[in-house]
This record gives sequence, C-alpha cells and structure tokens, in this order.
Amino acid sequence: MSVIIILLLPLAAALLVCVPFAKRWVAGVTVVFCLADLVLVARLAQRVVATGALTELLDPAWSKWIAVDGLSALILLLVALVGTTAAIYSVGYMAHSNPEPKKLRLYHANYNLFMFSMLAIPVLAEPTLIWIVVELTTLCSALLVSFDNTREALEAAWKYVVLSLMGAGVALFGFLVLFAAMHAGGGGTYTWAGLVTAAPRMPPILLQTAFLLILIGLGTKVGLVPMHTWLPDAHSQAPSPVCALLSGIETTSILYVILRLFPVMQAVPGAHAQIWALVLGLISVGTAAFLLLQVTDYKRLFAFSTVEHMGIILTAIGLGPSAADYGAMQQIVAHSVTKSFCFFAAGATLLAMGTREIAAVRGLIRRSPLAGAALVFGGLAIGGAPPLAVFLSEFTILKAGLAQGYYLVTGLLAIFIVIAFFGVMAHVNRMVFGAPANAAPGQHHSEPEPAATFRLPFSCRLALILAAVPVLVLGVYIPQPLHNLLTMAAAAVTR
Repeated sequence: MSVIIILLLPLAAALLVCVPFAKRWVAGVTVVFCLADLVLVARLAQRVVATGALTELLDPAWSKWIAVDGLSALILLLVALVGTTAAIYSVGYMAHSNPEPKKLRLYHANYNLFMFSMLAIPVLAEPTLIWIVVELTTLCSALLVSFDNTREALEAAWKYVVLSLMGAGVALFGFLVLFAAMHAGGGGTYTWAGLVTAAPRMPPILLQTAFLLILIGLGTKVGLVPMHTWLPDAHSQAPSPVCALLSGIETTSILYVILRLFPVMQAVPGAHAQIWALVLGLISVGTAAFLLLQVTDYKRLFAFSTVEHMGIILTAIGLGPSAADYGAMQQIVAHSVTKSFCFFAAGATLLAMGTREIAAVRGLIRRSPLAGAALVFGGLAIGGAPPLAVFLSEFTILKAGLAQGYYLVTGLLAIFIVIAFFGVMAHVNRMVFGAPANAAPGQHHSEPEPAATFRLPFSCRLALILAAVPVLVLGVYIPQPLHNLLTMAAAAVTR
C-alpha cells in the first residue's frame, strides 16, 4: 500500500491548498505533505534494498501496473528529496513577491500535481501509462514556467509545450512500434520486465526503430542536443524552486524511461543502443560546454549545465557495463542534489540583485554574503570540483571509460567537462567578486559599499543549508544503504 499512499499524498495536498485557508498556511501544507512523502519513500527504498525488488499490490491484477526495483526507488528518492527542499525554499521565495492568495494557491496546487506526475513515472510498470504521466509533467510544469505571466514567461512556456508535445508524438509512435515488436515476437506482458523477457524473440528492425523514436521523442524532454532549445528559455523564466524541480528531477525522471530500454536492447545482438547513447551523449556534453562560455543569463547558465550533465549520464551508459553504469547512477544522484542547490543559489541571487543578467551582477558577496557563497559553492559543485559529489561521479565514469579502452570517448568527455567547469566558474567569479562595470581601473578597492546588505528569507537560507549537505557529504562518503541502492539501480540497466 505504501506506493499508493506516496502517489495519493501530493494529490491530497493539491486539493487542500485550494481550500481558502489563511495565506500563510498554504505553503505549509505543501511542505508537510512533501516531508511525509520523503519519509515514506525512504522507507520504501530501504525495503527495496533489503528484498531486491518490491511489487506493491492492492490486488494481484495490479502486478502489471505497479512495480518498484532499485532504479525506480532511486528516482523516487531523488524526486521526494528535491521536491521537499524546493517546497521549503518556495515558502520564503514566493512570499518575497507577496502574490495574491489565489495566485499562491494556484502555484502550490500545480506544484503538488507536478510532484504527483514525477512520482508516478518510476513506479508504473506499463510503458504506455508512463507516456501519459510524462505528458502530465509537461502540462503541470508549463503552468509553473508561465507563473509570472510576463511575455517572456508565456513565450518560454509555449515553446516548452510545443516542442515537448512534438517529442511526445514521436515517443508515442515509438511505444506503439515497441508494442508491435512484442506482438510479432509472440506477445507477453507489456511491462518493462515483460519486454526484457520477450526481447530475444522480437524483430530487431522493429526494436531498433522503436528505440530511436523513443530516444528522440523523450530526448526532447530530457534536453539532449539538438532537441534542447526549450530548456534554457523555460529555466530562465520559471520561479527558481520550479527550476530546481525541472532541472534537478524532471529531466532525470524522463531519462529514467530511456534507461529502461537498455536492458531490452541488450537482449538483441547488434542493436547498437550503446553507440547511439555515446553519440548523443557526447554531442550534448560538447555543445553545452561551449554554450556555457557565451551565456548571458545565470539561470540559463545552469540550464545549459543540465544539458551537459544529461549528456554525461547518457555517455556513461554508452560506455557500460557495470562500472560506468554505477558511475551513471552516481551522476544521476550528484546532478539532482547539486543542480537543485544551484538553482536555489540562483534564486537567492535574483532576490538580492533583482536581475538575471550576468553582466549586471557584480559584487554579490558584498550585497548578500550567503547568496555569494552559495553561488560559488554551486558553481564549483556543478563544475565537478573536488571533493564534491559531481567530482566523484565524473571520476568514476572517466576511470571506467579508460579501464574499458574507450580512450577517444573518455578523452573528449574529459575535455568537455573541463571546458564546462571554466565556463561556469568564469561567470560565477565575475558575479560574486567582480567590481561594477563603471568602476575606474585600479580603483576596485575604493568601490562604495551597498547601502544595505540583503538578508535572504529564513526558508531560503534553510533550504540552501539542507541542499548543501548531500552535495558535500556524497563527495567524500557514500553511505552503505545508498551504495547498495546505486548498485541495484546499475544492475537494473544492465540486466
């Protein structure tokens, strides 16, 4: 029953926040329900680690609809964790602009529906149902992207919806071809496990066609190049807590669906799924690395970083088998916790400076020491500086690539990662420590101090601290239960 309760909690929260409570209670409802979900998901992940897999049933007939293994539990845990910290961050962030009660209730209702859609993706076992839920994430998140109701926000939301729905059509055709391939191979249960069992009997040409269609279609939502163009626009306009959800876990949740196809493809000789993963992954990493050098909006900076990291994960899967897959799982965790922190830092910068333009932000450390320190920490963390979480996962991937003889791919990946690191830190350094553009040369030391130091809302400070803990800890120590979960998740991709 715990899986059903996990899915019902955000739906209940979405209904409760629509009740005309006092304005101050609306955000609290979301926080409480997200915390409850996090506790339930953590307990579920523990049970999965202890039993190897878990199928939660209301009735035996539900076995083809709901199932949880190591990979599912890992994604669930990340969704619940980032969703909780983003909910805490939303309290002060949204209160800072003092929205009308109706608008605030709308925000939290959409927030909880978005959480429901992302939590449903990893627990559903039937691919067509997952496609429906993936499109629900598009609808709910589009309303959040356009929340500010400016021309730029509406344009970004429409671009996001149009491109995502175009990709959805391609992916749906891919799932239909996949079903036809299963039927041609003698049929079976149309679930992830059923597909793996039936894969050796499927016509290879149909299976390969389905894989490419789904990879391209869902790759639009993941942000893989060249289907990535909506991502920087949406992330530059959405409220920062929403960006943490979009970048930290929505892209990862959709990538999860693509990862589920690799065990199916590995059962067919000559399927070349790993080659496609390497090609698309490297193109995404390389393109994003160079785009990071010329970006002018710091929220778009972190959005392009998401494109880079989705490419790194896909490249790691392409490197395979076990060591690189384990590194990919580490990268998924490291990216989710780090990127959410980065957008919290970006939101703090926006509150302190009132602009998203990189060129207009100088001397952030003097205006808001906490926002400045958070931005530096986030830049170092997402760039892969030691001893932080992303460094450990990227090191694992590069080491596995060299061990398996992929010298060219590993070398290119390392070069792109270094370029991205310097691209991010060059912008962050200027924003945090740079003098205003109108300061005279040689007079940086005499720059006048701001009239007052900006103080972040309490919930924003709390969320920054909570989000920073896993970024730092996972770079030096992986708890044994998490290690076991990562191992199980990697095995689910290679089985």
